[in-house]
Amino acid sequence: MYRIATLAKYKSTVIVAIAIAMSVVIYLAGAPTAYGACTTNAECVASVGAGSTCVGGACTVVAGATVGSTCDPVTDPFCIKPIQDTTKLGKQGLQTTVASIINVALSLLGIVAVVIILVGGFKWMLAGGNDEKTQEARKLIFAGIIGLAIVLSAFAIAKFVLKALSDATMSGTVPL
Repeated sequence: MYRIATLAKYKSTVIVAIAIAMSVVIYLAGAPTAYGACTTNAECVASVGAGSTCVGGACTVVAGATVGSTCDPVTDPFCIKPIQDTTKLGKQGLQTTVASIINVALSLLGIVAVVIILVGGFKWMLAGGNDEKTQEARKLIFAGIIGLAIVLSAFAIAKFVLKALSDATMSGTVPL
């Protein structure tokens, strides 16, 4: 019972972590690729190829489906090429992928910090002169400002590290 109560304290942290992880996966996977106008699945299969369907009047290829051709088991035994063609996975370098993950995570954390500041300001407005509620609101605003400073510092450190890695490997591009 005590462990459940302890975990209940951190439910918002777990929810935020899950939301961040899901948004990173969605960002990296990308949306299905739309190819052309259609009214039936047969039109999509005829114009785009196998694995395409008509969704909302547009031909869409689901991730992992082959577009217009089949996989060659000799050169592509795991059928990765069609996935690379329909999503952003595999088209970016490791450095760019890591930078994208860092950007998404820090952006979400920055949004959370700003929301905490806004909630603190809202609570302060509704305090109605009550010193206890005002102190709670001040603590929230102060915590939000500290969180925002930490997120901005993390962004600066990540940018510095990625630039140093870029210079060391002579890739010449800084993705952040």
